[in-house]
Amino acid sequence: MPSRVRLVVVMDPIEAIKPAKDSTLAILLAAQARGWEIFYAEQKDLYLRDGVAWGRLAPLRLFDDLRAWFTRGEPVAGKLGEYDVILMRKDPPFDTEYVYSTYILDRAELQGALVCNRPQGLRDMNEKVYTAWFPECCAPTLVTRDMHDMGEFLREHGKAVCKPLDGMGGRSIFVLENGDKNRNVVFETLTGYGTRYAIVQRYLPEIVTAGDCRVLLVNGEPVPFALQRMPDASDHRGNLAAGARAESRPLNDRDRWLCSIIGPKLQAAGMVFVGLDVIGDYVTEINVTSPTGIRELDKKHGLDIGGMLVSSISRTLGAA
Repeated sequence: MPSRVRLVVVMDPIEAIKPAKDSTLAILLAAQARGWEIFYAEQKDLYLRDGVAWGRLAPLRLFDDLRAWFTRGEPVAGKLGEYDVILMRKDPPFDTEYVYSTYILDRAELQGALVCNRPQGLRDMNEKVYTAWFPECCAPTLVTRDMHDMGEFLREHGKAVCKPLDGMGGRSIFVLENGDKNRNVVFETLTGYGTRYAIVQRYLPEIVTAGDCRVLLVNGEPVPFALQRMPDASDHRGNLAAGARAESRPLNDRDRWLCSIIGPKLQAAGMVFVGLDVIGDYVTEINVTSPTGIRELDKKHGLDIGGMLVSSISRTLGAA
């Protein structure tokens, strides 16, 4: 491993994060505590020149302070492949611009950098569709743009959750019961009248009593506690951004079984930090872009999940 690791973080504007809850900040603080040098970039700062991946990179200093959590130096152009680690933490939406960014990071990876999570995995593993690779771990699910098929699925299961494939934070998630007069409007809205794919899943009533649980995986291994996101009584969404309440619980045997099935495949694909969304016995999403939940679990259980991730990356650098 290099004597002094140089890490580039690609993220949304750091001025706009919520430092008390931001998982990227927790990871960066852990890296800084180990003496790593940190450089900051946004998506717009990445570019290719004659096949070489470049970035306009600003030195970054972090503080665990809710009022002033960073200082940033002047950006300087640098070849991304000459840095040791690139931490891709840009939030969804996973749009065409995001895909273009992963192409640039592909070149950085080929030119020497360790990119976490791996760009190819970010492209291949849509957070909702990738559950199809693990049907034994998931409730009945339909991905389609056919509104008639969506209606048939709803009739079959009586109650279903419908959502877009590119959403985050609980946006545009609908719960429908058979006979709901709004169902056609929902299907039309989500599919753009049959021109876009959407996902429909059997409704899992455990979300009311046990919440939508985030299980974090570090290089394929689960953190021992799950973040329980309990929906507000006036809402059905288990997303903290949508007003859900944060609680936690130890992992149970079913959680560990799910991780044993999914974790090794994620690890083999270079997905070093992933969040599984679990309701009851089933995985509903596999979050690979910028999973959250570190700060809440660290606070509740005295953990250092950012440190766990940095240690795992250090081992990978050492092996290389």
